[in-house]
Amino acid sequence: MNVTVENLAPCRKLLRVEVDAKAVDEAFGAMTKDFQKEASLPGFRPGKAPRELVLKKYEKDIQDEVKRKLIGDSYRKAIEEKKIDVLGYPDIEEIQFGRGQALQFAATIETAPEFQLPEYKGLPVKRDNKSVTDEDVERAINLLREQQVKFQTVARAAQTGDIAVVNYTGTSDGKPLTEIAPTARGLTEQKNFWVEMRSGAFIPGFSDQLLGAQAGDQRTVNVDFPTDFVTKDLAGLKGVYETKVVEVKERVLPALDDVFAKSFDAENLEKLREGVRRDLENELKFKQSKDTRNQLLRALLGRVTFDLPEGSVARETRNVVYELVQENAKRGVSREIIEKEKDAIYSAAAGSAKERVKLAFLIQRIAEKEDLKVAQEEILQRVQTLAALYQMPPEKFLKDLQKRNGLVEIYDQLAHEKVMQFLENNAKVENLPADSQSLPQTTPNSA
Repeated sequence: MNVTVENLAPCRKLLRVEVDAKAVDEAFGAMTKDFQKEASLPGFRPGKAPRELVLKKYEKDIQDEVKRKLIGDSYRKAIEEKKIDVLGYPDIEEIQFGRGQALQFAATIETAPEFQLPEYKGLPVKRDNKSVTDEDVERAINLLREQQVKFQTVARAAQTGDIAVVNYTGTSDGKPLTEIAPTARGLTEQKNFWVEMRSGAFIPGFSDQLLGAQAGDQRTVNVDFPTDFVTKDLAGLKGVYETKVVEVKERVLPALDDVFAKSFDAENLEKLREGVRRDLENELKFKQSKDTRNQLLRALLGRVTFDLPEGSVARETRNVVYELVQENAKRGVSREIIEKEKDAIYSAAAGSAKERVKLAFLIQRIAEKEDLKVAQEEILQRVQTLAALYQMPPEKFLKDLQKRNGLVEIYDQLAHEKVMQFLENNAKVENLPADSQSLPQTTPNSA
């Protein structure tokens, strides 16, 4: 077998393969015998038909099988011989094939990029040396109390933090707002509308002018619609609201006691605080690790430049476009807007895809160099975790993954995590002093 390799472009090669005529004829002979063993022709027992009759009936099938087998086997031997790391499937072009002739074919292949792995140990990372404080815990506890807030009607003037229940009609320059903005029905007239007594609530300046009002009071509220107001037809205009206060409600938070703690499945208030602290510490650890890894990725990507396979980038770009479209659809963005922004979406996806592909090759090379392998048990454990998350029997979930080659994706995810953990463990960390900002608050999962 004769093999030559021609570089067409970065990460793209042309493989020319020639199999001599003797090997081709031997392949034809072996394949003909296989067909004879299985052939069933009238007047002959299975496997006993003469070679000439078998050839007469099955010559086209024999040729197709010989071609398929010879090209497949010789292609695999060729890339092994030349030690080529092939991506995806080759584009095969048959040049010459037939009995008594040498087989000649060309395979256009995409290859993994060739690059020198940069230094990846000791990548610089700045880490915020923040910790969970008692104030953070109390802030989170108060967020939990807010979930159980009640509103009690009071016979007094509205104060900051109260709710004013109002009826209103809105105009601008003497015209109902719907004449200016036909879709603004809710801004034009409402009954029993709740306005929170805090600056900036509803329309800026609206609630400030209701402070001190009691049930039954009527007030004229003047507002300036912001230039970036959500209803664009009203942006920058002046509005006038004739408003009647129906009632005033004050916020009543639950008592901070063991009864409150038990509503979150905690044994008592102290246990609730312990659980909240634990959740906040886990959240902080996750945030710090995510920030660290983002810095590591940026540093790693910035240390080396190499050509990327066009096919890999194209496939990943399609994946990113799909993700962006799905994300926008979940946010309620209409198909019309998505279609209008398709060029911007594709441009953003292409940039992201290139980084993903580049990173994938870097991660793979680091895993190989450091011998970071994913065990079968780790894959099965991840499958069980995902099956539980999607509330599916593990066996069915595994079969579904196998059908769509999803186990490869899980392997890649686990390998990625191992490499990132390795980089984090070997990073050069500079601990920054904790700043005065408080922790970002989210509702703790549980006590």
